[in-house]
Amino acid sequence: MKKGKPVASYAKMWPRELFDCRSGKLLLVKELPILSKPGVYVLYRDDVPYYVGKAKRLRSRLWSHANQAGSKYYNFWNYFSVFAVEDVTIRGQIEGYLIAAMPTANGAEPKIRKALLPAYIRKFLHRRLHEPLQLKPKAKAEP
Repeated sequence: MKKGKPVASYAKMWPRELFDCRSGKLLLVKELPILSKPGVYVLYRDDVPYYVGKAKRLRSRLWSHANQAGSKYYNFWNYFSVFAVEDVTIRGQIEGYLIAAMPTANGAEPKIRKALLPAYIRKFLHRRLHEPLQLKPKAKAEP
């Protein structure tokens, strides 16, 4: 494996409309070099992460999400972020970390051991959050 930075570059919260914009006959999305690279991407519904994926070529994978009406995620996102990651192993690891860290529509479970909250702490939190508030009765004012 080549030594260097695992993520060469990234783009944050770019609008989906990039896949529709043209300058003459040329799609503007083809002018963005980062999208010609392999990497990991996050699709957002407004500013909430919706889906995390990886691709050998980010542009073509994102284009299919944006322009194929039958695509599973076609209607559900309006922004995206990308991370250019050349190494296929690191790409899979970063995808797994992002899936594990963010609530998304991904059905995949990352191949990372998940730490569980101990039962006694879960019970403590449950009691604390779900027991009714106990209000102290007001002291009667003396005449």
